[in-house]
Amino acid sequence: MKVLQLFGLVVLALFALADPALAENAVTGPIGNLGKGIGAGLAIVGAGIGFGYIGSSMLDAMARQPEIRGELRTNAIIIAALLEGAALFALVICIIPG
Repeated sequence: MKVLQLFGLVVLALFALADPALAENAVTGPIGNLGKGIGAGLAIVGAGIGFGYIGSSMLDAMARQPEIRGELRTNAIIIAALLEGAALFALVICIIPG
């Protein structure tokens, strides 16, 4: 339930802060901002869930085999950087004018 509340707040914040000039060329008019807010919110919430899975799995693996923590940390940082890049790309795609 908290995830849905957080998602709703993110969507409302992005919708409220979206620049009306971004939707001027959109066919749907002001509804375009709603779609952009929902898309950006989904991208950010999805990235947050992904970061949670990365951290959880890394800590679980460290607890099982503490001797490989350096390698796990390096791999987790690489995966987190790729996930952050994908989330930022999705956010930019949602915000650019259509």
